[in-house]
Parts: sequence; structure tokens; C-alpha cells
Amino acid sequence: MSEAAPTPARRLVATVHGSVQGVGFRWFVQRAAARLDLEGWVVNQADGTVEVVAEGPPQVLGDLEAALRAGPPAARVREVTVRFEPARGNLSGFSVRSGAHRGD
Repeated sequence: MSEAAPTPARRLVATVHGSVQGVGFRWFVQRAAARLDLEGWVVNQADGTVEVVAEGPPQVLGDLEAALRAGPPAARVREVTVRFEPARGNLSGFSVRSGAHRGD
């Protein structure tokens, strides 16, 4: 009996729009990503959005996307734009970054 090959990791890049700053959104994302064993980061953007980059199995990234759309109780998520890319494999852990961070 042969084992199925593992599903290759993917990269989720999401921008969350709405009332998502100053409501604990980044910390909510960090906890969700840690629970899902994903690697990546989350950052507030100057335009009031929150950007999320995470890598892991596609089905688990789908769980993170659902969490982004729900948000923490104080947030009001209006829209989440998501794109998927091949994983780069250059992330370690999941961090909350400052707005001065310019990606990886």
C-alpha cells in the first residue's frame, strides 16, 4: 500500500479591510495561526488595513482565512482579499510585526 504524497505548502497573502486596527486583530491572528501551526506574520498598514502572510497546508490556510473573515469580537471586518502563491519556505514561527516592516 502506498502512502499519499503530502500536499505542498502554500502561501496565503491577505488584506483585511474594516475596523481592524486598535481592536486586538493582530494578536487574534497570531493566536489563530499558532493554533493552526502556521508560519508567517501580521502587520497593520498605514491605510487602516491589516496584512497577513502565512504558509502551510492549503486546507489549514482555509481555516485561517475563515478566522480572518470573522475577526475578534471588537473588530468589524468589511472585506478580506486573499491570494495564494507557492510557499517560499523562508518563514519561521508567526510574528506580529510593526508597520515599518516592508515584507520578506
